[in-house]
Amino acid sequence: MKTMSRNHDPVRMAWRASVLGAASLGVALLVGCSGKPPQQESTTPHNVTLTKEQQQSLKVVTVAPAQYHTTITTTGVVDFDHNRATDVLAPFSGAVTRVLAEQGQQVKKGQALATLDSPDFAAAAGAYRKTLLAASAADSVASNDRALFAQQAISARENAQAQADAASADADRAAALQTLVSLHVDPQTIADIRAGKPVANGQGVIRAPIAGTVVVKSIAPGQTIAAGTTTCFTIADTAKMWVMAQVFGDDVARVHDGDAAAVVSGDGGKPVAGTVTNVGAVIDPDTRSVNARVSVENPGGELKKQMYVSVHIRSRGQHEGLLVPVSAVLRDDENLPFVYVVEADGSYARHPVTLGARVDDRYVIPEGLHAGDKVVVDGSIFLHFIQTQ
Repeated sequence: MKTMSRNHDPVRMAWRASVLGAASLGVALLVGCSGKPPQQESTTPHNVTLTKEQQQSLKVVTVAPAQYHTTITTTGVVDFDHNRATDVLAPFSGAVTRVLAEQGQQVKKGQALATLDSPDFAAAAGAYRKTLLAASAADSVASNDRALFAQQAISARENAQAQADAASADADRAAALQTLVSLHVDPQTIADIRAGKPVANGQGVIRAPIAGTVVVKSIAPGQTIAAGTTTCFTIADTAKMWVMAQVFGDDVARVHDGDAAAVVSGDGGKPVAGTVTNVGAVIDPDTRSVNARVSVENPGGELKKQMYVSVHIRSRGQHEGLLVPVSAVLRDDENLPFVYVVEADGSYARHPVTLGARVDDRYVIPEGLHAGDKVVVDGSIFLHFIQTQ
């Protein structure tokens, strides 16, 4: 009996014909639907259609123009308010005999901080005492000569000379007094010198030029200091501080004097209100940023110099635009932002958008949306999942 070849089996040949026919029909349908070969089919994502039950799990908002203020979030470093802090330089040279103030101590203006065994002070006190005596004698002579000249007992020339001598002595006395004042000699000591009372020989006193907290103490007993060069203390009023905030790039144009700011220290710290009081005119070559100075109240002393903080600067100028919640924005495979918008037929379409400034929990959308668009703000990930399956 003759055996039939597998390639000529009638059953197998019929099965192959049916498969080829179905494949040809599928290609024809695809070409007919798309109008082009399958390899040229568009990759644009199709709209998503949901049942009414599925739609209930979404939250949709209608986009409308809204007023907003831009907010910039950055970092900053705490510093003293330079208008309320000062280094205390030694007003005269000498050896420190006592230190009367310690670091962290609150002091009043004029309070004694340290004493020195100072020849400068002794010389200034002696010079003032001499000018007092000289001026007193010259004034007495000038008064007598005025009386004698009125009686024509002396010449006009003699009287004029006496008056000139008195004026010169008075000027020397005023200069000597000013020297003591510049050395921060207290009024009581000056009054004792004027009254002829003895004062501590060579004992100069360094006094606080402002009220505040002694934040730095740089001297110790026995140390020799130089007038005008040795920094003895640093005093600051820490009830108000500065925060130097770093502002980068395009944000520089959005920050202005008078803008409100909030300073946060640590994780979850309580925000401290402040105000921008200066925006720098120079870019830091290391960080490529501009310093915005924020003045903040610090009555409790929580902010310390050199502390790193977060700074949120809110612009005074008001803007208008379209805003959507942050939750509405997704990103595609190329990291480009998009949102889902409800179309007229009830389907959900992907709309590419341009992100502007972030305002609290919303983004400004300069391009990609129009007023009246209905945007999905909760459930976008669900739509994206369905669309990409």
